[in-house]
Amino acid sequence: MEGDDCSFPPDSSDDHSQRGSVASSATLSRAQDVLVYLYGESAVHLSVEGLGSVTVQELGRSVREALHIPESAQDAFAFWLSSTLLELQLKARHQPYKLCRQWQDLLYRFTEASEEDISQDEPCLQYRRNVFFPKAKELQIDDEGVLRLLYEEAKSNILTGRYPCDPEHWMGLGALSVALEEGTGLDSQQLTNTIREKKLSSFLPAHVAMGSGGLFSTLRGKSSRQAGLEHNLLAEYKKISTSAGNSPEPTQLLQQYLNTCHTLPYYGCAFFCGEIDKPAQGILQRGKRKTVNVGICLEGVYVMDVKEKHVLLGLRFSELSWDHSYPEEEGDSHILWLEFDGEEDGTPVNKLLKIYSKQAELMSGFIEFCVELKSVSEGGAAAEMDGEVSQPQQPAGQEVSNKNGRGGRRGMLHRQSSVVCSRVHSLNTISYVDNGKEIKRLKPKRAASFFARQATATTYSAVQVADSLEQG
Repeated sequence: MEGDDCSFPPDSSDDHSQRGSVASSATLSRAQDVLVYLYGESAVHLSVEGLGSVTVQELGRSVREALHIPESAQDAFAFWLSSTLLELQLKARHQPYKLCRQWQDLLYRFTEASEEDISQDEPCLQYRRNVFFPKAKELQIDDEGVLRLLYEEAKSNILTGRYPCDPEHWMGLGALSVALEEGTGLDSQQLTNTIREKKLSSFLPAHVAMGSGGLFSTLRGKSSRQAGLEHNLLAEYKKISTSAGNSPEPTQLLQQYLNTCHTLPYYGCAFFCGEIDKPAQGILQRGKRKTVNVGICLEGVYVMDVKEKHVLLGLRFSELSWDHSYPEEEGDSHILWLEFDGEEDGTPVNKLLKIYSKQAELMSGFIEFCVELKSVSEGGAAAEMDGEVSQPQQPAGQEVSNKNGRGGRRGMLHRQSSVVCSRVHSLNTISYVDNGKEIKRLKPKRAASFFARQATATTYSAVQVADSLEQG
């Protein structure tokens, strides 16, 4: 993470067997072609001298010059090493070539991938949004090129379901995508033909456009459902065409798209993979787990159901404590612990959510850095301003109350029907009260007591991570 020490596995530049054939130092000193990928299926082609030792900072100057990114927006983007198995945001001092040669070590350390998948995986160098770039600064950007880069990334996250959103959001965003890519002058027939030619999944989230269900729903309901989606998309598109009187400028449409995405509290998050326990519903279901994405940004932590495309738990940093633990015995998992306020049969309790993931250490260090960065940016008034700053980012209808008689540490969470809001009732958590009295039998298996550390009223608590990485 920016500003903290990050320990990658030792550089194995002398071990030529790790990544197959390795270019000689003489070859690396000459100019080499490098592709830096962007969202939207495009790339920046660079000719780089001394590829083996070139840093992210040096590459950044070349990419910003090629893309004509103004100085005011140069911090909006960062370099990432990305593949289907792992995504890492790099620091200015990192050397991408050397990290690519360590990629297999990183996959063994931070993923559950098989040896075969690891041996075949190759990362690409991406130029993407910087996780630590504040939303407030992004709202000030008016450069069309920069806005389009941000739009392409946001659109990808919407379409893949990485940013869960409600129908009023994804339908409006889909119409904006049509207007940006096809113009605002299409009539009904032209728009229908365009949608059918490019497919609904080009404008709406895949799980919405493709639908879900069995054979009968596919045979009987798919055509009528898609016709309904096309009709609603056309209605939203017409609103865009007529709302401004004249055809809106591309910059206006891009800003409108991004502003809508900003209402999603997890916009701009780095994403991690993990699993959580499913609530027990019988003997046969014991031990089963649910795959989740964990999004972490400057505002908080969000646990999302990968299959159902909705938020299971969303917490601002002032609403949680956390820790991570390493496996104590063979077969145990790395665990990220999230502690937050809840309720058990009308009694205020503390709840612990266990997230099983080999990226638990990454997530813990990432949370710690975000909290420290937020604290530094807000200065000494961080505690007083937290509620005022974060309140506008609460999903509609989600209320926070400090009247829980528990030292004013955090407010209670309330479940809502929106996909953006928490579903605490669906989580399999460990519950306990402040005095240590157990409500449920399970306790976390830890060398140091998690519960004892929570006795003091602190805004947050975390382990000290000696080495951590940035991850998306």
